[in-house]
This record gives sequence, structure tokens and C-alpha cells, in this order.
Amino acid sequence: MFRFDHADFLYEPYPIGLVKPIMEKDLYDCLVDSFPPVELFQFMPKFGNKYTLSEKFNAEAYHDYIKQSPRWRELHRWIKSEDFFRAVIDMLYDNHIDMGMKKAHFSGRSVWPWRMHELSKGRWPRGDKAFRTRFEFSMLPADGGYVTPHTDVPRKVITLVVSMVRNGDWDPGLGGGTEVNRPKDPKNAFNYQNEQLGFDEIDRLHCFEFSPNQCVIFVKTFNSLHCVRPMTTAGSTAMRRTLTINIEKQE
Repeated sequence: MFRFDHADFLYEPYPIGLVKPIMEKDLYDCLVDSFPPVELFQFMPKFGNKYTLSEKFNAEAYHDYIKQSPRWRELHRWIKSEDFFRAVIDMLYDNHIDMGMKKAHFSGRSVWPWRMHELSKGRWPRGDKAFRTRFEFSMLPADGGYVTPHTDVPRKVITLVVSMVRNGDWDPGLGGGTEVNRPKDPKNAFNYQNEQLGFDEIDRLHCFEFSPNQCVIFVKTFNSLHCVRPMTTAGSTAMRRTLTINIEKQE
């Protein structure tokens, strides 16, 4: 369902790339048109001026919405599958990013069947070999929306941020790009535990402009610092809408 054959990567200070287009136009337009309404989202001030609908935040509404939306249900099923997991790992490998995960175990929703299988074979199951996928709907308002500079929590391994706006619906002048950052103070360079920094504490190295039918994909590292700077279009009702997909270590 995603097209990974034309990914373009930067490798410094950490691997981050752009895939565009990420989907066939008809599928993309259908998903954009059926993006969940704003009233289902939960405000998340901990991470900035951001709204989220996910397995963790307003979970009942999240699952109900996916169940009643055939195209979202189909995409959700694929993202939760081993086929998606392998496609992402293979795409990274083909772009000189070896995550050491070519033979990793994909656990899907639950790690326990795999652990029981390993125990039945007389092997102690190592948790670091089990991975799962998760996705959330996210929105940032053009009037004040932002995501604070951070490196992501340690359990995250790979993140994909898929734009969810039609052509012409988002003026690049509004901002909303995904920035690649570096801390101004070298003492903040090692940040594996995801301490958030202030915007005045970072330099911008690169910015992936927010535009339709694209995916920004990056790897969690000790210095995978990134953000979305505050958007300042007072009175605007525009929303920076995304589908954020994470490949995580299974807890």
C-alpha cells in the first residue's frame, strides 16, 4: 500500500529520509477525505500544541473509527502486519541503513505467543528481538501548533510521518515542516532518553517541508533530535494532519 522504491535519505546527523509519493493518488485522496474529525482527538500539551487520536489516547473512539472506515481498516491491518514491518526494514537496508533487524521477530499485537514458543524450544526469549507497529492520527493547528524538540523514547526504533492533506489545502507559508536539529550546547548532544529541549537550544540543519502525499522516515538514535516549530497564523483554522507510524520494541 506504501511505495518505498524512491526513498531519498540524509545520513547526518542521523538517518532521515523522504518518500514521495508514498501512496497511489486514489488511495491517498480517499484516506485524506476520511481522516477522523477533530472532535475525536485528545489535546496533548506534554508534546507541544498537538492533538492525537491513537491506541493510547481516546482509544475507544480510535478503534471504533477504524472499524467503521473500510479503507482505514484495510490500512490499519496492513500496518499491523509482518509484511509492512519487513517492507520498512528492507527499504532501510537497501538505502545503506542496516538496523540489524533482517531476522528480527515481529510480534504483532502480543509478544506472549512468541515467548511461549521460545520457551517450548528451551530458549530464553530475549525481549529486544520482538517488535510491533503502532500508528496514530495527529493534528497541529496552523494557529500556534508545534512539537517540541525531542529524540523519541528509547522503545521507538523507526518512525514514519505521513502527510494527510490534499493538494492546495496547505500553504507552505504556514510552516509545519519536520526539522532535523542539533543542540547548540554539545553537552546536550547525547540524548537517548528523550529529554525535551527548548527551541532556543537548537540549530536547524534541515527542514522537510510539509506537503501532500509524502512520508518522512527516520531512525531513533541518541541524537535523533527533531521538531515542528511553532506556527503563527493567528485565526487560521487549517490543521497539519498526519498519520504517524512507529516500529517499537515490544515491552
